[in-house]
Amino acid sequence: MKVEIIPYTLIFKSPGGTSRGILKTKDTWILKLEENGRIGWGEIGLFRGLSYDDKPEFDSKLLELKLSIETGTGLSQLLMSFIDWPAIRFGVEQAFTSLASENPFSLISSAFLGNSEPIAINGLVWMGDVSFMKSQIDEKLRKGFHCIKLKIGAINFEREIELIESIRKSFSEKEVEIRVDANGAFSLIDAKLKLKRLLDFKIHSIEQPIKHGQIEEMRKLCSETQLPIALDEELIGINYYQDKVDLLVNIKPQFIILKPSLLGGWKSCDEWIDIAESLNIGWWITSALESNIGLNAIAQYVATKHSKMPQGLGTGELFTNNITSPLEVKNGSLYYNSNSNWNLKTLVNA
Repeated sequence: MKVEIIPYTLIFKSPGGTSRGILKTKDTWILKLEENGRIGWGEIGLFRGLSYDDKPEFDSKLLELKLSIETGTGLSQLLMSFIDWPAIRFGVEQAFTSLASENPFSLISSAFLGNSEPIAINGLVWMGDVSFMKSQIDEKLRKGFHCIKLKIGAINFEREIELIESIRKSFSEKEVEIRVDANGAFSLIDAKLKLKRLLDFKIHSIEQPIKHGQIEEMRKLCSETQLPIALDEELIGINYYQDKVDLLVNIKPQFIILKPSLLGGWKSCDEWIDIAESLNIGWWITSALESNIGLNAIAQYVATKHSKMPQGLGTGELFTNNITSPLEVKNGSLYYNSNSNWNLKTLVNA
């Protein structure tokens, strides 16, 4: 089998503001397999400063992966060998599935691929000054989104409250669902106060209000708040089944957010979902700034779950040099336009 691992830098159309800083580019790696005239594509979506894979040994692990595949190591063994390298693991899972498919971009059969069952998604509003965030909110509402996700925690909280209030003055919670994501920006004391303020505006949930790793503090927050809390960064680095059980049993969040590139792929996410549902914990799935290759793999997985909740899959339009694909966002949903084609020209010329 021929193996290529192609580094690719995605460029944001507009800088993306989070509580961790401003994002202008996003590095990723495309895994290409060739065997007996067939091609398989996968994406190793490393997220600097966030991925569990973001370690000094990452480059050597990519070389190890290449050699392992070339010497005939099978998918099951690879998934076990790279269990502590979630982004690599997901890229492998995608590429082998792609290689085995008649169409390398049709990974999992569903009505989504036939363009007859779109996936409802949230409209993402990045951090920035008030006018910038307001313009994003107006754009998302104009485009027909019924779920808005706001990144908060970087500007003055009172200004963020004003933005949320402006939505609620025009749209009830039944018309527009509002989610907020603090990316761990608040202290425990601040979080308690701010969650109480947010209750006034019928917020659906808040993602990761305090920094991950504070298990007891997060447990208390989840047990005391009336505003549902969704764990996000808290799940990163929890790669073994029993550790997943222990985390959710201990914290008992209202929701969990699943990012396959950060959590080790489809099978790993299946474990999280099974555990969460057994504990009456809700969940939804989001991308993590992958190219359209990774986003396509995540979307096709999401489609098999038939969830009615808006998912976080609207990131394909963020980049100037994304790989052209049939993925399209219309009226607050993600579609797979089967009349459109994939174009890997930008990748070939990288």
